[in-house]
Amino acid sequence: MRILITSGGTAERIDDVRSITNHSTGQLGRLITEEFLNNQAEVDLVTTSKAVHPAENDHLRLYFIESTQDLVDTLERLLGQNQYDVIIHSMAVSDFSYEQSFSEEVFLSRLNHVLEDKKYPLTKAEVRQLITESEETQAHKISSDTDHLLMVLKKTPKVIQRIKKIQPSAKLVGFKLLSDVSKEELIATARESLVKNNADFVLANDLSTIDNNQHIGYLIDRNWQIIGEAKTKTDIAHLIFKTIRTEVN
Repeated sequence: MRILITSGGTAERIDDVRSITNHSTGQLGRLITEEFLNNQAEVDLVTTSKAVHPAENDHLRLYFIESTQDLVDTLERLLGQNQYDVIIHSMAVSDFSYEQSFSEEVFLSRLNHVLEDKKYPLTKAEVRQLITESEETQAHKISSDTDHLLMVLKKTPKVIQRIKKIQPSAKLVGFKLLSDVSKEELIATARESLVKNNADFVLANDLSTIDNNQHIGYLIDRNWQIIGEAKTKTDIAHLIFKTIRTEVN
């Protein structure tokens, strides 16, 4: 069985010393990888240098990325070169990446220029003009010589939605993380994600229930059924492996 797993969290570069990232450690992805390695699977793990990784293993290949675009490029290359039985997309992918930044002075100057002859609300096109006509482009290091820094972020591509378009026969496991919602809302949102991403399974979890000793998750299948519940990261890894082993075999 050949498996492709993503793990950890992407980071979107602002300049040469700063990035926007998230708190994902890759711990769950590591445990899932180890579960499959312990059962003789061949695993390609796409992760980041800052995430935790499994120990070296003859059946494990690591591919390091940083940004969402790095992830897209790496996945498209691997999916084009190899045929996978299962793809487990547990990486926390940034929803937005850096596009532009402004000091207060530059932002007000550009805004006043756009508003000079206007007596009605700005359009999206004019906001784009405000952004793109700025003289401040991405620098090696953004100056800290301003009391407030205004930053523009742009939406990143939805990575999971590309996977089945390239390898429709592979079993796809996605993850849906919300925070402090009811179980009913979590499950409903996870089911929507399952359909939208053409996944075979989705692991629904709530950030407010996750700590060092607990990680509650619900595994949902294509029929919208909850086929398993886990209470720790180790339980989640075993639940996913057990379900996939049944599906593939």
